[in-house]
Amino acid sequence: MYLENVVVDARDPQRLGRFWEALLGCTTLSDDPTGSFETRLTVPDGPVLDLCFEKVDEPPAPSPRLHLEVSGGDRQDEVVARVLELGGRHLDIGQRDVPWVVMADPEGNPLCVMEARPEYAASGPLSSLPLDCADVERDTRFWSELSGWLLAPSSMASALRHPSGRGPLLELCPELAPKGPDDKNRVHLDLRLEASDDPDEVVTRLLDLGGSEFHHGWGDLPWRVFRDPSGNELCLLPTPRG
Repeated sequence: MYLENVVVDARDPQRLGRFWEALLGCTTLSDDPTGSFETRLTVPDGPVLDLCFEKVDEPPAPSPRLHLEVSGGDRQDEVVARVLELGGRHLDIGQRDVPWVVMADPEGNPLCVMEARPEYAASGPLSSLPLDCADVERDTRFWSELSGWLLAPSSMASALRHPSGRGPLLELCPELAPKGPDDKNRVHLDLRLEASDDPDEVVTRLLDLGGSEFHHGWGDLPWRVFRDPSGNELCLLPTPRG
């Protein structure tokens, strides 16, 4: 099993997907004008992550529990200018004097252009994925065991990275407030089963680690939807055909 997708709800998947594709240097996988847009981020000698933009009608909510952070480093000013050129904007969330630059994508989703940090040297264009957690130690174990990502040095409370030692960090961050039972994350992660995985055993392990199945009422789907121990949604995708 491996971490395959970063899924973003979007009112205009094509516009938002093309923004992120251009910003991160991804490659288009699919473009359905009536629904979704998918693009692939390939980190040399590291992971491959697909960014999937799915159509929804709801606007973004403030204070997302998972968002995307972009590598800036010594080129931070240049990356900020690129965000603006592509249709993003500066965003004031009360951050005051911080070394990173808080911005918003074309739909208003917060993103940060990060300063140089040692832990981001191997990240590639997407530096990190900060995820709000009620219990950092518990959720670190949950995501590490299911994704196969390993503990990595970080200035955050806890962080995981692909076993290659490359690619973005999944940063586990103490939440400011609990997730509401009816709230849905605008950004979530998908895990993909491999041929060697027993689906029933994986689900049992997921539940034993504190996750729960999410009965969503979205109709029949070819995958199952769960929540991590802090209530963050995730999808468990079936083994690829062929």
